[in-house]
Amino acid sequence: MKAFQVGLIGFGTVGTGLVRVLQEDACEIERRVGFPIRVRRIADLDTTRDRGVPLEPGVLSNDVDGLLSDPEVDLVVEVVGGYEPARTFLLRAIEAGKPVVTSNKALLAVHGEEIFAAAAKQGVDVGFEGAVGGAIPIIRAVKEGFSANIIEAVFGIVNGTANYILTRMTDDGGDFDAVLKEAQAQGLAEADPTFDVDGIDSAHKIAILANLCFGTPLRIEDVLIEGIRRIKPVDIDFARQLGHRIKLLVLAKRVGEELDVRVCPTMIPETHLISQVNGSYNAIYIKGDKADPNMLIGRGAGSLPTGSAVAADVIEIARNLRSGKGGRVPLLSYTPNARIPLRVRPHSEIVTSYYLRITVEDRPGVLSTISGIFERHSISIQTVIQKGRREKGHVPLVMLTHEAREGDIQDTLKEIDCLDVVNAPTMLIRVESGEGQM
Repeated sequence: MKAFQVGLIGFGTVGTGLVRVLQEDACEIERRVGFPIRVRRIADLDTTRDRGVPLEPGVLSNDVDGLLSDPEVDLVVEVVGGYEPARTFLLRAIEAGKPVVTSNKALLAVHGEEIFAAAAKQGVDVGFEGAVGGAIPIIRAVKEGFSANIIEAVFGIVNGTANYILTRMTDDGGDFDAVLKEAQAQGLAEADPTFDVDGIDSAHKIAILANLCFGTPLRIEDVLIEGIRRIKPVDIDFARQLGHRIKLLVLAKRVGEELDVRVCPTMIPETHLISQVNGSYNAIYIKGDKADPNMLIGRGAGSLPTGSAVAADVIEIARNLRSGKGGRVPLLSYTPNARIPLRVRPHSEIVTSYYLRITVEDRPGVLSTISGIFERHSISIQTVIQKGRREKGHVPLVMLTHEAREGDIQDTLKEIDCLDVVNAPTMLIRVESGEGQM
């Protein structure tokens, strides 16, 4: 049977992984789909570097225009990354009537509505499994596996670099800067780690997931985004005393007719399975109204894990096209006319519990003064820890609150941090119980 022909734009880490998967597992893939899948053309700026995969002469070039206009190319894969020219490449492929596959989470989080609208107009599919969670088949699970559920919450760990850093800090006691340098030396963190450690990469992913889970457009600027740079070993020690671990958590959940969507360092009970997902692994937890809690764990990045997710999209679309059933599943899980804009809860209206580490002078009356401020703002304290290292007359005063409104907490901390007995900005970490313990 005639081979299904793929055009690949971008031959970096993910592109190389895709080619390896399609080459090394060619026989297995053909057994599953009934016909061979081949890479016909690859376009990349670098046509000389050895990627360690054999290519027939003429397959690799820098001719994107030739790839997009080639009538023998059945599907276009974009793994360039970034906003442009990736956006233009995808829109041109769609305009030419070709289905597309991408792992570009930043592009989809910011320009996804435009891309999906263009694809719907042309009647072509868009595969994007590799955009969230690497090898974890979360996109397909949401679109099909949970299609009989009203999804109530989705949260998890979706950045392996941040999870590796926090795991090393927790297990070995290192501070952030030292562990980050180690991760960079091992190739687990980029030379510029900003997107990973500041939560931006995770925000792109939760924006995509929330869109699928709740059937609503979501702007990246509506997501509360905080990274892990301020986490100190002392916070990890106090979390352990409180029976928690700190993870960079993404969270999207229904709150009435609103959504609470955030990315931030979060304390999770150490008894929850997601607290036990360590190293560079990712884990995504979904709670449906019928299925109850489910959690998927796997490698969240890397050449072969992400390459295999991209290959799975290629295989699915190839099957659909050969059977004449393209567009079988709505691109964004819900049919276009059934997607309903939901209000994203403003950051000041978020309600959760809080860990607060206040750096105070070691003198009588400090606790009562600070407790009085909490009382005036109607913030209820669950736990107080006063023990800890003393540094130049300063001691950490740790408080764990009951559920409170974010705006009230922030107003309280503004007043506390102005006290002459407080020597540094208060450290705040949100605390989640984990929706439906597993």
